[in-house]
Amino acid sequence: MTSQAADRPETVGTSRRSKLTPEREQEFLDAVLDRIRECGYDAVTMEGIATSTRCSKSTLYRQWKTKPQFVAAALRSRRRVRFEGIDTGSLAEDLRLAARAAGAWSGEDTQLLQALGHAVVEDPELKLALREALVEPEIAALREILRRGVERGEVAAGHPALEFVPVQMFGVLRVRPVMEGEYADAEYLVRFVEAAVLPVLGLT
Repeated sequence: MTSQAADRPETVGTSRRSKLTPEREQEFLDAVLDRIRECGYDAVTMEGIATSTRCSKSTLYRQWKTKPQFVAAALRSRRRVRFEGIDTGSLAEDLRLAARAAGAWSGEDTQLLQALGHAVVEDPELKLALREALVEPEIAALREILRRGVERGEVAAGHPALEFVPVQMFGVLRVRPVMEGEYADAEYLVRFVEAAVLPVLGLT
């Protein structure tokens, strides 16, 4: 969308916020994320989402004043922690499970990140929403996995490689599509953890 003001209804400033059911609101939010993955951020318009979800453009603008606000709300609505609940009692096994979990959603999330592209750099709200939805929860959960491993004595608290494990995990997710043209699936990520993460930590 090159101009958010171009197709904004004149009544936005005076219209009352409509009351949507949570299910209907989520339908709009899911639609915008699906459209971004398919066409890219710039190709998405409020009018297009309104057409695909069979609602009026004014309805969307009453809920979200601009496209970046709409997309940010959509990102936050899908905030979830895929690593949550991983606790086998073994740091090596926890990291393998985290790799499998990351591989299960890597394609979908990487596609979304690539589609958002430059828009995230330009819009601070989008950048924050992306971090809150797709980055910070996973990093926090991964650090908790590492903390438990240190607590159990599997890795020394001052081990210099600990701080780089989240960067390694997220880095390979983002870089493999660029370098090899394929998403980092579960099998690939487990092999990566076993070859590049566990040995550095002194684990098998």
